[in-house]
Amino acid sequence: MNVIIEWNNVLLEAIRKIGGAPCPIARAGAMMHIAMFDVINSYIPAFQPYLSGLPTPDPGISPEAAAAYAAHQVLIKVYPQRFNDFDAALQVSLEGIGTTTGETFGRTIGDLVVALRTGDGSQALPRYTPGNKPGDWRPTGSGDALTPQWPCVTPFTPGFNITQFRPPLPGNYPNKAVMLRSAEYAAQLNEVKRLGSATSQARTPEQTQIAFFWANDIDGTYKPPGHLYRITQIVAQQRNLSLIETARLFALVGIVLADAGIVAWDAKYSSEIDLWRPESAVRLADTDGNLFTEADPNWQPLSVNQQGQRFSPPFPAYVSGHATFGAAHSGIMRNFFGTDNVTFTADTDDPSVEGVKRTFNSFTAAALENARSRVYLGVHFQWDGDHGFLSGSALADFVFAQSLQPV
Repeated sequence: MNVIIEWNNVLLEAIRKIGGAPCPIARAGAMMHIAMFDVINSYIPAFQPYLSGLPTPDPGISPEAAAAYAAHQVLIKVYPQRFNDFDAALQVSLEGIGTTTGETFGRTIGDLVVALRTGDGSQALPRYTPGNKPGDWRPTGSGDALTPQWPCVTPFTPGFNITQFRPPLPGNYPNKAVMLRSAEYAAQLNEVKRLGSATSQARTPEQTQIAFFWANDIDGTYKPPGHLYRITQIVAQQRNLSLIETARLFALVGIVLADAGIVAWDAKYSSEIDLWRPESAVRLADTDGNLFTEADPNWQPLSVNQQGQRFSPPFPAYVSGHATFGAAHSGIMRNFFGTDNVTFTADTDDPSVEGVKRTFNSFTAAALENARSRVYLGVHFQWDGDHGFLSGSALADFVFAQSLQPV
């Protein structure tokens, strides 16, 4: 197996065991794949490296083995609690490669990536006070707000400025009160109330399948970034990419997913509207000042956790992280392959639709379905998906133009 995909699978298995919010997962994936790319590219210098001032590898050393050591070095630093798992994976990887050369070079590159990301703001103490006014996000029973510090994390892409990708307020309304009273808000609330309810009679069986196919919200799955890495694996193998091409593609995907987390979480936490989830909006609709919404204090979303309980993810709704990640991923894939018209069949990790596969005729089609799925799941309004998609798409074009270009 290609060493890049092999270690991507090691990462996905670690995510299943560790769980947690999607942004730290995306950060870890970017670090690992940047290190592997810079190792491979040092031997086959076809592209601009990510790190500057890299040491020169010794001739005769296996680039695959050095890349495995680099991946191992990053992962043991990011997830030290899984050291034994990563050590076992390294032994299997080196046995498959047939050599143990390249350890010093690989670990050096891994350490350089870790050092570059030390102090990047990801470990800052999360501080967030939920609001209690109509429209404000508030806990829904699934925990306190996760990773509110993420808007201040240092981006991975040179020249990145968050204002380039920050979406307008929902519906372009000037403030929360005007938004809540609008006909558009009522239409979006009533749509998710109808289609995203746990007991919906309007949602079709395929829409239910779509909702869970893209979910991967719960611990024990590879989470949304992992799902997009899995799709990257499928297409890379389908296209028979070379080692350096695979390394570059996964590094680009890693970079864009990490920065997509910053873009989405900036919109969630740094705007004037930290928007409540549909669960709160439906139950408290009698407080929103809108004549066209009606409260249902017993309403629950379709989304379900490991214990079989209905839940909404513990962070504000606008914009959708799934939509932003998905669009960012599809944009990188479209740029990398020079076309959007690539047909592929993907699977999923979500236990509610175990064994289900879905086929897409373009990367954009997959990203749009990903965004729409969150309405069917009952955890987002449609504009959460629309503006996440637009921001993620713009980010992908920027990342591709700025990163790992041909020499």
